[in-house]
Amino acid sequence: METGLVKDNLNAVNPAFPFRILGVFLACLFLAFPVYTAEPGEENVAFSIRFFDRRIYHVSSQPVYVQITVANNGPSTYRFKLADERAFSVDFDVRTTGNRGLEPAGNLVRKRTQSGRVFFREIAVESGESFSFIEDLRDYADLHEPGSFIVQGRIYPELYRTDGGAENAALLSNRLSLAIRPPVIPGPEGIPLAMDEETGAVLVREKLAPDAVVEYFINARQRSQWEKYFLYLDVDSLISRDPARNRQYLAESEEGRRRMADAYREEVQAGGDDIALSPSEYTLERTEYGALEGTVTVLEKFRMVNYTERKRYTYYLRRRDDVWTIVDYSVVNLGTE
Repeated sequence: METGLVKDNLNAVNPAFPFRILGVFLACLFLAFPVYTAEPGEENVAFSIRFFDRRIYHVSSQPVYVQITVANNGPSTYRFKLADERAFSVDFDVRTTGNRGLEPAGNLVRKRTQSGRVFFREIAVESGESFSFIEDLRDYADLHEPGSFIVQGRIYPELYRTDGGAENAALLSNRLSLAIRPPVIPGPEGIPLAMDEETGAVLVREKLAPDAVVEYFINARQRSQWEKYFLYLDVDSLISRDPARNRQYLAESEEGRRRMADAYREEVQAGGDDIALSPSEYTLERTEYGALEGTVTVLEKFRMVNYTERKRYTYYLRRRDDVWTIVDYSVVNLGTE
């Protein structure tokens, strides 16, 4: 028999021996890293992640928002637990391209080690539907160094448990590539210079004509290239459109004004202003300008599910140091088609 051959002749090789060793190794691996056992119908559940608002990320406190989606492609309802404190429902495995895992964020460790009750609700995802929510990756991984990383999400259908065990097994998502750049380069008056996400080069305002500025601005919005979108946008002037906000802005210190400008940019990116709408198509109708001021009128169309909205935007521009920037705008609704 094979076992006798191995005992009697140490130089003999049992062909099945390497496979037995591999089997033992895999068994130990599964014991160390439990795999979630799918409930009935769970094999039809897709768990995916994507960057909610992809941009250039730097070594700073700037959020890295990730949209988490659980889609039910099966015939029956899928249910899972979602904790009010998301640290007990999701996690992210962030690794360098050399496969070195990053340390978890300090807040994540504190949340999971504090004693207390974990409040949750049961989410029911019907057949053909999906459920999404957004998390900041910095709440889960210590992104304090520049580099290239691979991000994979985990979701715990039965919640994360500090005592470990099979209950801690998770569903795994797709992988994303994440680049964290060095700290931003300070520009004039300490304001960080904008960087081109595609090339990594510093974006510089060029001496474009008013209509070219508006076209550059709209194209950037259509592509969600926010660093280019804000390049020719005079945020300080746009803040002054709201009298109450303008009074607060004027009363603030220089640092306070910068915080308000940052808050306004985030508000615009979240869709809290008409100027943030992204047209499906547009046509430059009229351009008028003098030595210091100009206007550009644009017909913009916004495609909905069953119809298309038409709006006429008028952008007001001002020239300073030979560079035109957008300082105000107005909108007229033209109905649908």
